[in-house]
Amino acid sequence: MRGPDDEARMTALGRHLLAEFTGCDAAALADLDLVTSAMLRAAEASGATIVTHTFHHFSPHGVSGAVIIAESHLAIHTWPEHGFAAVDFFSCGKVDMDRGLAVLRTALGAKDEIRLELDRGPLRTVSP
Repeated sequence: MRGPDDEARMTALGRHLLAEFTGCDAAALADLDLVTSAMLRAAEASGATIVTHTFHHFSPHGVSGAVIIAESHLAIHTWPEHGFAAVDFFSCGKVDMDRGLAVLRTALGAKDEIRLELDRGPLRTVSP
């Protein structure tokens, strides 16, 4: 059985990290400008190359958006009424996702974070 630090990890085309932030500040999660700024700062902090971005404020509340990076994408959807944000960070290049997520966690006032990390791409399955 292969572990996360073995050959399968090294041969993946990309890394996909899903983060769930809980206990967030509701006002921050509902603020389109704050979420947009935090996402752009997170991408920059990770060392990603920003290509473009788009964000939308829902009525009565919540923000969804994505930062397209040369390495792939960083996306978010917020639920201010639940103090919750779902973040999706995918990269096929060298970026520091931990650093980027730390920026978001602080900006959103998250009290807790749960992560799921996946290796992506057909090269991740190497025959034994």
